[in-house]
Amino acid sequence: MQGTSAAGTLRAVEEFLFLEARLLDERRYQDWLGLFTPDAWYWVPIEPDQQSPHDTVSIIYDDRKALETRVRRLLNPAIHAQNPPSRTSRLVGNVLIETPDDGAGRLVASSRLQMVEFRRDRQRLFAATVRHCLVPGDGGLRIGWKRVDLVNSDGMQDGIAVPL
Repeated sequence: MQGTSAAGTLRAVEEFLFLEARLLDERRYQDWLGLFTPDAWYWVPIEPDQQSPHDTVSIIYDDRKALETRVRRLLNPAIHAQNPPSRTSRLVGNVLIETPDDGAGRLVASSRLQMVEFRRDRQRLFAATVRHCLVPGDGGLRIGWKRVDLVNSDGMQDGIAVPL
């Protein structure tokens, strides 16, 4: 994002995060997967302030290959965990650039996420701090990694089938 003003960079990041939320809410999982770099990872820690996904179990820790498998399963009409499919609504806000462009265009952005999921006459609310490492790619930003710190990460969790 070299040569872009701070306000322009922030706006571009916000638009990217809003697009990601929209793709997920519309169940456009292949398009969502296309936002990730080939070496990307997606992590939902189980402990507040967890430092590494390798030291203890996580709610979710997917490398790119596992993300591809997750998307294939979500798109399979026979997947039990999503029959019927969840309907979701994500609200992304409080977007900040934590670390500016490193000279290669990569930056880390944080945001707050609230997601409502409705499935089988049950509604769940998720709240989280989300951090993305964003890298320039063909046609715009791409996700190098994504970390989702749920407010209640260390509490009892029912299965989480849809990406946060």
